[in-house]
Amino acid sequence: MKLPIGPGALVAAAFIGPGTVTTCTLAGASFGFALVWALVFATLATMILQDMAARLGVMGRVGLGEALVGGAGNPMLKWAAAGLVLAALALGNAAYEAGNLAGGTLGLQAIIGEGDDYRRPLILLLAAIAALVLLIGRYKLIERILVTLVIIMSLAFAGSAILVRPDIGDMLGGLVPRVPEAGLLTAIALIGTTIVPYNLFLHAASAREHWPDATARALQEAQTDTRVSVGLGGLISILILTTAAASLFGSGQQISSAVAMAGAIAPTYGEAARYLVGIGLFSAGLTSSITAPLATAYALSEIARKPRSGPLFKAVALAVLTVGTLVALIGYKPISLILVAQVANGILLPIVAIFLLVAMNRRSLLGDRINGPLANVLGGLVIVITLGLGLRLVLRALGVWS
Repeated sequence: MKLPIGPGALVAAAFIGPGTVTTCTLAGASFGFALVWALVFATLATMILQDMAARLGVMGRVGLGEALVGGAGNPMLKWAAAGLVLAALALGNAAYEAGNLAGGTLGLQAIIGEGDDYRRPLILLLAAIAALVLLIGRYKLIERILVTLVIIMSLAFAGSAILVRPDIGDMLGGLVPRVPEAGLLTAIALIGTTIVPYNLFLHAASAREHWPDATARALQEAQTDTRVSVGLGGLISILILTTAAASLFGSGQQISSAVAMAGAIAPTYGEAARYLVGIGLFSAGLTSSITAPLATAYALSEIARKPRSGPLFKAVALAVLTVGTLVALIGYKPISLILVAQVANGILLPIVAIFLLVAMNRRSLLGDRINGPLANVLGGLVIVITLGLGLRLVLRALGVWS
């Protein structure tokens, strides 16, 4: 039986990274199930945008980078938009790649024990695995690897959630939108860690590769894949929050990461819980270590109109991975770089969403598969929300909003 999972798994693999795992852990430990609704909303909003990106790739036969450059009539506007996208993707993904590698390493350390003696070798091991996958470069192989890792993540975090025996009534109560005291920033962070701008480039490009023909069947399969994969990613996030909420909320323990959660729940729920959280965090770090360079390479190659399997593609992907590896190895927290990346991504998210919505209404690209009124309304609502989210990210990075 063929699984209805394809390019959408790359999207799930990309947004379920160490940052998402940490954010969901902190949300559950600090506020219990009160913010489950934020993850449900973020998952639905991601489905709306990613469905458009997949349709652009399948029916328009272009990536978002190509649509962005091709749709800007004014040359100055075209290159300004391309420059902003490249700067935000390259800088942001290089900065966060260090966190992906470090997070995956922490997952392994949660399993085998912490120690500085093997931290760097583990980082190099993860980087080598990611580099090998990127150098091989065959889309089908990359897709299968990431689908496998997403399934492993799902099973690991589902297992940890089952072990801590959450109260189903409390979980369902978390679906009612409400913001607990001091929980606003955490709610926004949960949304921001799920709706990721570079995923729109990644999804359009990978959907075009997966479905070589612009047929009604291909579109239907792409839409099913998007809903199943993004829905699965959202479920993983909810399972992480559930594990933390059921085991740590109200315990008085100060938890700062998923690794701390793994250690904290082991005495009560057994070593299996620690291993499951460790495996999940390792898988999250490895998948994001592959998808962040991949998305940057797709976008730059499309804008430069170069082959996706050519030298530029691999050089960009390996450059992002190399910078991230070096930063992770020296243990340096690139605060200034990350602040700039936050500002760039905060600006980029609504801008990319606007470009996507414009592209989805270009009949020259999509023919009769352009957005209908409902898709435009839903897309517009998401853009308004991402504008607010982007403004918040920029203000927080600049120290205006703590």
